[in-house]
Amino acid sequence: MRLNGITNLIITSIILVVVTVLVYFNIDFRLIFYLTIAGQALLIFTVYKVLTDSFKTDKTFEDCYEDYTHKEE
Repeated sequence: MRLNGITNLIITSIILVVVTVLVYFNIDFRLIFYLTIAGQALLIFTVYKVLTDSFKTDKTFEDCYEDYTHKEE
């Protein structure tokens, strides 16, 4: 299964939220430290994957946003 940028971002966000919850409950420092390092490395990897993704589109700036289209009169 190929993970796209959004999936990587969701996984990264979940890991960093888990770190926050573990800090709140005063869990062992080593676990929090290693999860933080893993989350930061995953964040850098996610940014790299998003920026180097081979996504192609035929949209231009004249198309504006996809949820709002200009009506031709």
